[in-house]
Amino acid sequence: MSFDSLKNITPSAFYFASVICFVLASVLKSNSLSLYYVLLVLGIGLFFMGAVKRSRTKK
Repeated sequence: MSFDSLKNITPSAFYFASVICFVLASVLKSNSLSLYYVLLVLGIGLFFMGAVKRSRTKK
């Protein structure tokens, strides 16, 4: 599986997607606890992907 399309995404898009995941996780916490944890982990992963992408492009 190739992730070449991820190279073209800006770090701010990763940060924006992580914020959306955190907001959705917060809203859906009372309805579905399993979805809350999935969105929380996804948001953390997207945040760190953005941080790594930013540190690599800043050189």
